[in-house]
Amino acid sequence: MDFVQLLIAAVYGIVEGVTEWLPISSTGHMLLLQQFLALDVSKDFWDMFLVVIQLGAIIAVIVVFFDRINPFSGSKDAAEKRDTWSLWGKTIVACLPAAIVGIPLDSWMEENLGSPFVIAAALIVYGVAFILIEDSRERAALRIGGAGQGGGQLVHSAGHRPRHMASSPDLTATELADAEARVKEIRDLDWKTVLGIGLFQVLSIVPGTSRSGSTIIGGLLLGCSRAVAAEFTFYLAIPVMFGASGLRLVRFFLKGNAFTTPEAAILLVGCAVAFVISLACIRFLMGFVRKHDFKPFGWYRIVLGALVIVWFGLLA
Repeated sequence: MDFVQLLIAAVYGIVEGVTEWLPISSTGHMLLLQQFLALDVSKDFWDMFLVVIQLGAIIAVIVVFFDRINPFSGSKDAAEKRDTWSLWGKTIVACLPAAIVGIPLDSWMEENLGSPFVIAAALIVYGVAFILIEDSRERAALRIGGAGQGGGQLVHSAGHRPRHMASSPDLTATELADAEARVKEIRDLDWKTVLGIGLFQVLSIVPGTSRSGSTIIGGLLLGCSRAVAAEFTFYLAIPVMFGASGLRLVRFFLKGNAFTTPEAAILLVGCAVAFVISLACIRFLMGFVRKHDFKPFGWYRIVLGALVIVWFGLLA
């Protein structure tokens, strides 16, 4: 067994664990990484590996949020169990648009929209979208806050509300935008909102969009706080990523493929590392969004998209 190949698989696991949850596109990063650290595997295995490595990341979601998503928990009363079942129902409803559109188009999208320049364009477009949406939310929150206190701007986007404000004296514009959000808690999500988020998830079938990026943008535009948008994105990932991984495995085996021992080891290492890194990344993101906006990820996407254009433009 080639130890170097296992190390490369571990690097892919690190990249998957980080980029799957941050709204910066795992596809774009995997594309760039492949240029420098290619695995010595068949094309069929590579196409399958890029999707199935997500299983490690999704198991991390189940571990982190196990109590929240477990309707059989002995620590929950009857009302809390009903809320958990309701959350699962909303998650399934939100997944339906992506399943209806994505499953039939999966192969076509991969073959026709998998070019570096399509990925770069998606990185940049949604990076700009993050910045514009966050700016808009913060300006709207400042206007509402100002109107509620007799007019005038109360805080700066990077500053604090004046100390004489009795209520929430230290809210930044970023925090104020979440305070003014229509949906502040997961339990406040209604069926119309989750279906809308699910429709935004359809956008992620275009490589480079980022599944988490599309659903977070949808959540923000539909009135969710950053924390709710991010958390619901994790829940959506459970059926979506299990389904996508199962589909790729079935397609892999239907082509007459079978795992060799080195391939099985590569996939296992990639998934295991993605699991460990995802544990840390999920906790980081949930803490980050309570105090910060998504604009840093927007700027990062724009820079990465530009790098992809330059790199593949020069190679061409």
